[in-house]
Amino acid sequence: MSIVITGASGKLGHLIIEQLLHQISPERIIAGVRRLEAGDSYRAAGIQVRLCDYDQPESIEQAMAGASQLLLISSSHADDTIRFRQHAHVIEAAKRMKVEHLVYTSFAFPEHGSGPPVHLHLATEYAIRASGIAYTFMRNALYTDIIEALDLQTIIAEQQIVCPPEAWTFNTVIRADLAAATANVLAQPSKHRNRIYELTASTSWNFSDLAAALSELVGTPMAVQQDPQLQHWIFNFLRTIDTSSTTTDLEQLLGHPPTSLRDSLQPFITGFNSTNY
Repeated sequence: MSIVITGASGKLGHLIIEQLLHQISPERIIAGVRRLEAGDSYRAAGIQVRLCDYDQPESIEQAMAGASQLLLISSSHADDTIRFRQHAHVIEAAKRMKVEHLVYTSFAFPEHGSGPPVHLHLATEYAIRASGIAYTFMRNALYTDIIEALDLQTIIAEQQIVCPPEAWTFNTVIRADLAAATANVLAQPSKHRNRIYELTASTSWNFSDLAAALSELVGTPMAVQQDPQLQHWIFNFLRTIDTSSTTTDLEQLLGHPPTSLRDSLQPFITGFNSTNY
């Protein structure tokens, strides 16, 4: 039976489909996109492309025709009220179309958080459970991309990471690892029904670890400077979520350790060097 991937034209959706193609035939994959032209590369690979707009319930239902599985990649809309309504459209359509298994990209340890994103994901998880459809919640930790919000260019130029004086620890992951784990779940659904996975790094890292990794990659010593006067939106956000708890769920789904911090940073450093030198 077919698997519908919503948000298939996004970064995570693209990576998941890329990984899924290693395990199942392209004819079993349905790429759900908001703009049909965004699916041209999928068509070339033999993948079905269907309109699937979270704001158009009729398109969602049509996209699911004949599918037994659904991957709901959470909406990227800035307004969480709208995001939840969009998710509800997908869940309701899945129930009407008798989808047997719904996989949802949630957020790691939402019960530990207090900010709007975790409220959205908990509400969506509740709605999925209430639908009666077998589920798998892929609770993704923050992407390692979060370091870009710290202004990597300035960090490297000034050879220091500046942060408020707190015990910051992080459980970040990269999209490619999350995509591979999600593809493994979709390819063998019977093993993962009604399961919740907290997809984090197997071990956490801190700013000293980040400084050491950057020092090795750029060949310049990096320091960590604590500044009690520092005001930055990213730290306010990080205080509202669980950035430190870890599990081995991702490692187990992958069958090997997740990408290390150093290797996760390599693409950012390569991009920085190619742009600035």
